[in-house]
Amino acid sequence: MADKIFDIIVYGATSFVGQIITRYMHTQFADGSIKWAIAGRSLSKLQQLSDTIGLAGIELIVADAADENALVQICARTKVVMSTVGPYALYGDLLVQVCATTGTHYCDLTGEPQWIRKMQSRHAADAKASGARIVHCCGFDSIPSDLGVHFLQRRALEHYGQPCDRIAMRVVSIKGGASGGTIASMINMVKEAVGDADLRRELKDPYSLCPPGHGFSITQPDVKIAYDDVSGGWLAPFVMAGINIRVVHRSNALGNKSYGAEFQYEEAVVTGGGAKGKRRAQAATWGVNALMVGLAVPPVRWLLETMVLPKPGEGPSEKAQLEGGFDLVFLGSTAKGDTIGCRVTGDRDPGYGSTAKMLSQAAACLAKDVPAEVAGGFWTPATIMGDLLIDRLQAHAGLTFKLLPQAGRSH
Repeated sequence: MADKIFDIIVYGATSFVGQIITRYMHTQFADGSIKWAIAGRSLSKLQQLSDTIGLAGIELIVADAADENALVQICARTKVVMSTVGPYALYGDLLVQVCATTGTHYCDLTGEPQWIRKMQSRHAADAKASGARIVHCCGFDSIPSDLGVHFLQRRALEHYGQPCDRIAMRVVSIKGGASGGTIASMINMVKEAVGDADLRRELKDPYSLCPPGHGFSITQPDVKIAYDDVSGGWLAPFVMAGINIRVVHRSNALGNKSYGAEFQYEEAVVTGGGAKGKRRAQAATWGVNALMVGLAVPPVRWLLETMVLPKPGEGPSEKAQLEGGFDLVFLGSTAKGDTIGCRVTGDRDPGYGSTAKMLSQAAACLAKDVPAEVAGGFWTPATIMGDLLIDRLQAHAGLTFKLLPQAGRSH
């Protein structure tokens, strides 16, 4: 890739999160350490974004997601394509195909497991042959979960000589809003599932993103409303667990079962103690369930899309992004009964402020840090970048990864 002009091209730069990414890239790589450009389907919108931010010297590239020739030309000029064009199940296929066949590295922030599985089955052979490294889920879903488990397992090996065979992630606090793009992806997934019994079964399989022949069969925990003695509060299911759990298990599979053949992983939100905490857990669970049921019924879905939910291009204000954040705790135990925990935090709203920084640093890591001998294929953040990305995120993206002090042997 020595003849590539750019390290990174931001594709979909004028989307809601794309604009946040572009601002971050402009500030973060002002020293010229990363050569980058922005791309999208509208030159006027790209120019407006450039003028607003002051992107002197940053090239603007026009390419529609359905224009194969334009996408091939993008890939010819860059080491990495960073895509924000969602819902990916509607607009993302061709770009992944072109990257896989041309040997161009790729990362995105999708949380759509049904689409990721399709991309793996269709393009894994091409990516391996060309050397393209394809890395989905490089935003809040699923970098904190995937790298949090990776970080904890590395420390468990250091402390106890074996990995944890069970890890529970607890969302201690989270503050931030959803954008129309995220909602659109959710709506599309529900639409697909309503008419596809095979997809509904797939969406219940925690191992659906693992390679064929993965061999995992152990039943995974099913988080329901419950009191958690360890955290001292009530638990509710975490809305992002569906994608995060699959990515973590894929990391285990790609790492030759480095977490163990019977590794169990769960995620839940801590809603607080006492009767108030229980009511919050119930309300959160019922709210998510009601939303999913509503999205499955066409008239209700139309009403929600039209009157209630944010539309594509809409999202939290800059003030809300700055005031947001997240605090995740990972609690692990080994087969011998040893316990260990770590905390992962972010300093911006998870879906946009932090996601923009995570995706940008993942792209930079792919372009600059991953050794040349690493093979092409469909990777996870933990398996291809691991500690390299953790270092970048802590230095440049406002994330922290810290071991909890109470590691020790359980009795």
